[in-house]
Amino acid sequence: MYDEFYGFTGRPFQLAPDPAFYFESLTHRKALSYLGYGLAQGEGFIVITGEIGAGKSTLVAHLMGTIDPQRLTAAQVVTSALDGDELIHVVAQAFGLMIDGHDKASALAAIEGLLHAEARGGRRCLLVVDEAQNLSIAAIEELRMLSNFQLGAQPLLQTLLLGQPEFRTLLQNSPQLEQLRQRVIATHHLDAMEPDEVKPYIEHRLRHVGWSDRPTLADDVYPELYRASGGVPRRINQIANRLFLMASVEQADHIDAALLGSALAELASDTALAPAGLEAAEGDDARSAGQGAAHPVMAAPVAIDAVSFAEMKDALNERDMLISELQQAVVELAGNAERQAAPEPDNALRADLAALSQRLAAMETRLVEQEASVKHTLGMLIEWLEADRKAAA
Repeated sequence: MYDEFYGFTGRPFQLAPDPAFYFESLTHRKALSYLGYGLAQGEGFIVITGEIGAGKSTLVAHLMGTIDPQRLTAAQVVTSALDGDELIHVVAQAFGLMIDGHDKASALAAIEGLLHAEARGGRRCLLVVDEAQNLSIAAIEELRMLSNFQLGAQPLLQTLLLGQPEFRTLLQNSPQLEQLRQRVIATHHLDAMEPDEVKPYIEHRLRHVGWSDRPTLADDVYPELYRASGGVPRRINQIANRLFLMASVEQADHIDAALLGSALAELASDTALAPAGLEAAEGDDARSAGQGAAHPVMAAPVAIDAVSFAEMKDALNERDMLISELQQAVVELAGNAERQAAPEPDNALRADLAALSQRLAAMETRLVEQEASVKHTLGMLIEWLEADRKAAA
């Protein structure tokens, strides 16, 4: 692995959330401010949304690392498509409660008992619900009902909801969630990183694993990396992983934009690993994720196979020129035939026409090949989008 080649103490661009690598970009700093304000209120709901890979889970992992367990008991749930009753049991399990059977009333009673016990011990309870966009309206309503538990006038449970942009839209627009909206005390949407934050982000992660300027990175790498990732952290990590792997294979001590271009091309040819937001985006992540960046999906074809599309355009232009040339030749042949009153064109004209026909046939063959290439590229893009959608689900 490249971490061994460059003498790193660990993997700087792993995709799994790790609070040790937390990088406080502008948008993450704002999110932490809203989180701090919300937690200080000790009640209601805090909502953090962002594109896939924007760093929501890393933010929460960082938050969890700062929590004093003597003052706050926290539990985390990563949701799939749960209904209301299932969610109650999952919440109970997250707080360490074992409920026999699937009786909702028993689960609710156990949760309430735990909340009361924690309050009497001087601790507040926080429930973190990740991937909240997967929840049904009924499940979200169950979360709201859990927020009704009180000890006197003191709320017993506060909830942090993390979700993708569609959850934000649902929360803002659904008439069925009006009561929950009234209990949201802080909300923030995680944007992509700014272009000038990519270099500090990369260097921050590298220094965390003992990087000492080997390899060096050219300044032109960072704007290209931003363009390809849309400023989405996970997409940056994915591209950087491939970039450093390629650099170690070539035993390079200097990484430049040309090497990054090779890494992007290699990623684009790999349907299993290509970031959904390779873009003038994830972005990312695209995004990617990126507010203020190109759309993380629509920019992918440019990075995927720009050459194929350029060749297709050139081929079409060349075909049009050939057709025009052939039409002109036919006109000239007809004129010559009329002037010479000959039933057939002479051998020289016949040879010219045959040559032009062969050229046109060759061009049509090239066009068929180019169209097949474009279809293959589009098929790859669809596979990536489906894989990204399934991963998000």
